[in-house]
Amino acid sequence: MPGGQVEVGESLKEAAIRETKEETGIDIEVTKFCGIVQNVNQSICNSLFLAVPVGGEMATSSESLEVGYFPVEEALEMVTWKNFKQRIEYCLNEELHPFYIEF
Repeated sequence: MPGGQVEVGESLKEAAIRETKEETGIDIEVTKFCGIVQNVNQSICNSLFLAVPVGGEMATSSESLEVGYFPVEEALEMVTWKNFKQRIEYCLNEELHPFYIEF
């Protein structure tokens, strides 16, 4: 799941587009804001979006081990880092939008 920090003068949406390009080589169009996940103890706030690919060439980077398109069920089985699987499931369930999760 691409991610990173918002740069000075950059919107959340612009940051999502830039980070995805940097980490995957894929150009995206953000289609929907899904929600917020906040780690209160570490002062981290993640904004989650849905997007569609619109160009670029898939490529790994120093921040990505693998880049690809996978069926949802297969992708969810691959995700093992912290609560990232839950984040994806929440993003895919539009009945939960917008959501706010804190831990």
